[in-house]
Amino acid sequence: QINFVACQLFALLAAFWFRIYLSPSHASSAVRHAFATLFGIYFAVFCFGWYSIHLFVLVMMNYGIMNMASIPNIHRYSFVVAMGYLTLCHISRIYIFHYGILTTDFSGPLMIITQKITTLACQLHDGIGRQAEELTAEQNRLAVKSRPSLLEYLSYLLNFMSIIAGPCSNYKDYIAFIEGRHVHMKLLEVNWKQKGYDRLPDPSPTGAVMYKLCITLVSLILFLTLTKNFPMAYIIDNEFLDKTPFLSRLGYLYVVTQAAKPKYYFAWTLADAVNNAAGYGFSGVDERGTFRWDLLSNLNIWNIETATSFKMYIENWNIQTAAWLKRVCYDRAPWYPTALTFILSALWHGIYPGYYFTFLTGILITLAARAIRNNFRHYFLSSVPLKIAYDVVTWAVTQLAVCYTVAPFVMLAVEPTIKFYKSVYFHMHILSILVLLLLPVRPQTHSVRRAQNQAVPNSIKNK
Repeated sequence: QINFVACQLFALLAAFWFRIYLSPSHASSAVRHAFATLFGIYFAVFCFGWYSIHLFVLVMMNYGIMNMASIPNIHRYSFVVAMGYLTLCHISRIYIFHYGILTTDFSGPLMIITQKITTLACQLHDGIGRQAEELTAEQNRLAVKSRPSLLEYLSYLLNFMSIIAGPCSNYKDYIAFIEGRHVHMKLLEVNWKQKGYDRLPDPSPTGAVMYKLCITLVSLILFLTLTKNFPMAYIIDNEFLDKTPFLSRLGYLYVVTQAAKPKYYFAWTLADAVNNAAGYGFSGVDERGTFRWDLLSNLNIWNIETATSFKMYIENWNIQTAAWLKRVCYDRAPWYPTALTFILSALWHGIYPGYYFTFLTGILITLAARAIRNNFRHYFLSSVPLKIAYDVVTWAVTQLAVCYTVAPFVMLAVEPTIKFYKSVYFHMHILSILVLLLLPVRPQTHSVRRAQNQAVPNSIKNK
């Protein structure tokens, strides 16, 4: 953890230096690629020692696949090799270290690299191996038309801005950033003459970085004060279960789940700030004319804490991973896209049994929540009081459903998970099954999803 924080803080300083002294106007793309790659390799070795060899082996294996595999199969081979290697590493950690968490846990960077490898392979397949009319609007925009060079490939996968904590970004966005086109492309989407500008503005990420650093500081304080005082394990303590009523246990479950969040808020927001400090992450201008630096943001804290649906919650939590799952699985699955996406998410996270309890439960609750929303929500839109009442109730149910679903993710093992679910009478499982049995469900076919994606550019709504 100390290595992680030290590397990320050093990466933050390096990112500022990179943006100022190695900007596209001062250095060539090759120099920027080389610096980003060499610093990323250094950080990996510093943090993970000889374990970092796993990162480099996976990267070079898939570089070989990318250059030797046929385009129709490049995304399949890359996916199987990357996910297979990641899974083998997860298995070795379980059986060699017996649920122990390594002090130098290289699996996090390996998970990010797996996302990037499979993202690039799919986008390369889209760009070379498929016709434009076969692609959704988003796939067309992100399609890669030629195989990258070795330097570009290494820079994309191993750059110092994302090697430690991500996030995963799209290859074309990263190359545009290195070449100095990243911000310019977004600014051209706005008519600046109508706004009184004679030339394109020059957005600075400094304000966004400072704001995100404030969030990381608050998250760190909350982590140090709350997380250790409200451990998840207490919800299955025998004395707690014997003396605490059911509703009070649900309330405490919400508290301990909230206490577990700050470490994720800290790590993801700091990673976002590092990328912004380097000048990467500009996403355009909002309706108020404010420059936005959230292209790589991994969470929206306000939307998470105020979510009124399970779908809204997961769309704002680990955003870049959700986008990756959509692009490599959901949009490409010929059937059962929701179930396959949740299963892939569990496999990507690891092989702790708790992950599978969480994501399999997530499938059930997602389908039940979708059925309830489709059958009842329209009745509550006729007046403001009804809509407010609906939002309050759905907020409370959503937050409890999330707590119920993610508890095994924190507990990891089978025994505490079963003990927890028994203590709360499997109530969410039972309610979800009843909903799916009693309410009509409108299945969404692959063809319908393709039509929707083609009609709605850049849509990520069908998670």
